[in-house]
Amino acid sequence: MNKQQTISKQKKLRRTERVAFMLNEEEKKHLDFYLKKTKVNNKSKFLRETIIRHVLLQFDMVSPTLFD
Repeated sequence: MNKQQTISKQKKLRRTERVAFMLNEEEKKHLDFYLKKTKVNNKSKFLRETIIRHVLLQFDMVSPTLFD
């Protein structure tokens, strides 16, 4: 992979879309407790990876398979 391809790939993977959601006080308290307990340093990365993991698992469970 040459330098031009690397730069092009980096531009495609750049995060430009913002997603926002609200939590109630109890949910926020539980999330903060978990992040502190597990020593998560990057909350944004943790939430992004957790949400995407859940979405991909759901896709996998509902997608048709060869023997269905």
